[in-house]
Amino acid sequence: MLTSRLLVLFVCVAALLAGCAEGPFKDLNAGRKAGTGYLEEGVRHYEEGNYRTAQRRLQFALEEGLSRPDRVKAHKYLAFIACVSGQQLTCREEFGIALELDPKFELEPAEAGHPIWGPVFKSVKSKQKKP
Repeated sequence: MLTSRLLVLFVCVAALLAGCAEGPFKDLNAGRKAGTGYLEEGVRHYEEGNYRTAQRRLQFALEEGLSRPDRVKAHKYLAFIACVSGQQLTCREEFGIALELDPKFELEPAEAGHPIWGPVFKSVKSKQKKP
């Protein structure tokens, strides 16, 4: 008896979830780009110190497609990873791409004060073409 009730409940839930693709919830993820999940994973791995995995996830995110602000964010984290890995040229290039995407891009105060990438960002920003 309990098993049949669970089965009916399961079927009802499945039917409701299937209907979400057609009803008022169909546009719930419409504004979300395909690479957003990879971006979130990349940031999480970065914060955990898993830079190699973070770098791959961030690259996947860029390949899958992101909004302009999310592309800036991905390149910022790629710059951070490059800087802490001793790849100064790549760090500069990633900050340069972020600034091309958003010339008004700035680091958060805590990020700007970082001893490794703070000076690199400041240098790249100072060489940015003024509109």
